[in-house]
Amino acid sequence: MATRITRTPSFRRLAGLPAVALLGALSGTLALSGCSDPGAAAAGAQPATTAARNGVVYNTSPDQQRIRAQKDPALAANVPELINKDGKLTVATTAGSIPLSFHASDDKTPIGVELDIAQLVADKLGLELDVQVTSWENWPLKTQSGDFEAVFSNVGINAARVKLFDFSSYRAAYMGFEAKKTSSYGIKGSDDISGLKISVGSGTNQEKILIAWNKELEAKGKAPAVLQYYSSDADTILALSSGRTDLNIAPFPSVTYRENTRDDLKVVGKVNAGWPSETLVAATTLKGNGLAPAITDALNSAIKDGSYGKVLERWGLSEEALAEAKTVTEANFGPAREGKTP
Repeated sequence: MATRITRTPSFRRLAGLPAVALLGALSGTLALSGCSDPGAAAAGAQPATTAARNGVVYNTSPDQQRIRAQKDPALAANVPELINKDGKLTVATTAGSIPLSFHASDDKTPIGVELDIAQLVADKLGLELDVQVTSWENWPLKTQSGDFEAVFSNVGINAARVKLFDFSSYRAAYMGFEAKKTSSYGIKGSDDISGLKISVGSGTNQEKILIAWNKELEAKGKAPAVLQYYSSDADTILALSSGRTDLNIAPFPSVTYRENTRDDLKVVGKVNAGWPSETLVAATTLKGNGLAPAITDALNSAIKDGSYGKVLERWGLSEEALAEAKTVTEANFGPAREGKTP
């Protein structure tokens, strides 16, 4: 089936309007602990292919020739009628971080591992993939409103989100610290960031981690890290490479991509995105609408037939593969509160 691509505009800041104030605050809470960098744009148009030191040749052209799957009638029969009636799976993504979800070399076509996995799910369920690019802060409200049926954008499962959404896990979730290749940093915990200048996305899980680490440092009487914010990936990496910041923290696939495709940056640390607990990256759907179990079954079918593994290998992310996808809801989220992966 063909893939449709549409774009949705960002909501305006609606400060001072009581009718939406609560929803706006809720959206911010839901975005916190996320794994994406809100507002970050792909760092300009990319070449059609990029050969990396890890042996992966990244196809960044609009012609993706995605790995596809066959429709499974039994799985398709389990798609809720409300979702199935238009024959599409409407998927939101932020298109802001290579190799997760970003714009191709034409600077307009969204591509990446997130959309490749969404394509497998749509194929298995017999639906047309309808991709909608949105900003990070918009996906919670627009998924609640029904504009988006699923979100594939490096979203991590957390306690706030399970109150409103159901999840189908499909990838491990880690954050990485990157620095100039000439640096000697090794980041394992809060003590290692004392006094350093670190770029981070506002409202993200990585920001949440750094804020918590700074509290630990202050409790010990040590200098906290200085958090710096930039409007795009390009500005963030320019600040890092020019020495205006000491570190950048971002989704681990993105920092490893840069380590393997640039000569001036390297990975200097790794932390679970759910720190101090653990979490997973998952497809996000409206709570209780019945779509999450169907997506989970489609993911497990793709895992079983090998297409899932081929997608991760294509993007150099095999180490983040899961042996099994699981549906995570508020009812079964309890183990994560004890520091265990759901």
